[in-house]
Amino acid sequence: MRIDVPSLRVEGGERGLLLLQAWLSPAFPVGGYSYSHGLEAAVEAGIVVDRGDLIRWIDGILRFGAGRNDALLIREAHRLATAGEDLCELAAFAAAFRGTAELALEAGAQGAAFLKALKAGWPELAAAAPLREMHAPTYAVCFGAASALAGIASRWAMLGYLQAFLGNLISAALRLMPIGQSDGLAALATLGEGVPERVDRFELTPFEDIGSAALMVDLMSARHETQYTRLFRS
Repeated sequence: MRIDVPSLRVEGGERGLLLLQAWLSPAFPVGGYSYSHGLEAAVEAGIVVDRGDLIRWIDGILRFGAGRNDALLIREAHRLATAGEDLCELAAFAAAFRGTAELALEAGAQGAAFLKALKAGWPELAAAAPLREMHAPTYAVCFGAASALAGIASRWAMLGYLQAFLGNLISAALRLMPIGQSDGLAALATLGEGVPERVDRFELTPFEDIGSAALMVDLMSARHETQYTRLFRS
């Protein structure tokens, strides 16, 4: 079903960059600091113990897990919103496309928080039909649609989102592991260097190929649900 979308596009370039920086800032109230995406259980189990383990763990998520899937969801949401298409089916699919209850909470709660914050700061974007009529929002779908409505290219949306995603996981690791900020920065530099190449591949990946092979992440997330002491919600 096609939806009439009002003309809400901002000029590209600097304004789009500033919007991305605002929406992906740790200060933007989506609550990303509350989630570790199963990393807390992996640290508890002794699977991730040093910087090398951390880099391999996050790289696996970017290549085979939520990093890959969220990038494809952002691209698809961006395409649909640009065309004025309904996003409800995609949103429902994304909400169901999680391996555990905690990973579903991570995606859904951040999506709802993103929409709430968008309404406060950019009400004209939040009021657009693709976002206003969305049910069961997930973070990636909301972010992709908002980026399209703001005139931000899907590639830049994917790049920014993935960089923020890995930064959030590294921030969680600094609170969980006996590593310092120098290790965290080295991990950020190593992983960030590969993000453009990942996005190159995701831009050419058919959406029908969406799927996860990060089985250990799902297993650790399931174990985290019953972990006795914990800092994070996932």
